[in-house]
Amino acid sequence: MNGTDAWTRDLPTPTSALAIGAHPDDVEFGCGGLLAKWAADGCTIHHLVCTDGSKGTWDADADVVALAARRQVEQREAAARLGGANAGEVRFLGHVDGELDSDLTARGDVALVIRELKPSVVLGHDPWKRYRLHPDHRHAGLLAVEGIVAARDPHFFKEQPYPHHRPDALLLWEADEPDHVEDVSASVDTKLHALLAHESQFESTMKAVDDAEIERFRERIRTRLADLGAPHDVDAAEVFKLIQSL
Repeated sequence: MNGTDAWTRDLPTPTSALAIGAHPDDVEFGCGGLLAKWAADGCTIHHLVCTDGSKGTWDADADVVALAARRQVEQREAAARLGGANAGEVRFLGHVDGELDSDLTARGDVALVIRELKPSVVLGHDPWKRYRLHPDHRHAGLLAVEGIVAARDPHFFKEQPYPHHRPDALLLWEADEPDHVEDVSASVDTKLHALLAHESQFESTMKAVDDAEIERFRERIRTRLADLGAPHDVDAAEVFKLIQSL
């Protein structure tokens, strides 16, 4: 357990969770195993996707309007696969892929969703990850953090129709300094099943355009989760920065 003694692990299953991703598929990559585990234990799983995913292709001549529409369909299917009977809302802010900003308008939009859905736990990208290249991931992470602050305090966005709401915890994936581990050994297959709903991303994101490459993609994910779990003596894990003083 070298270096992991101070980690927390396995939060009690919340009544509801809201995962905030920059693009369709980010939630499944970042916390799909945990969401599937919680859903199987009765938690309602909500998704909020900040951008339209319209740049998610290597095809310079792609119809990006059609791609954005397809990615919404894929995201809804992935959410259904993760959540099963406990799949909740899937919301899209609709910002153009690559052009997301953590401005006041977007912050208010996120706060509105938090106030409406009242999640016990919010999950998102860690906006402070070092050397991050993609701006959407950074801004989506900031929106998750800043959206919680705005949603919890009654004097932010007082024109909104829902009362203020303070979640119990925030989990940030992609963290440079994670301090919380979740055993997802029983939900790896569900995470993979949800990821493979994002068929438009097989070439660009998953590097998988045939059955053999898809199987290699599965093995890469399994290996990654096993490597994260090994220091904590579990077969597969997802790790996060946990913030509970909200």
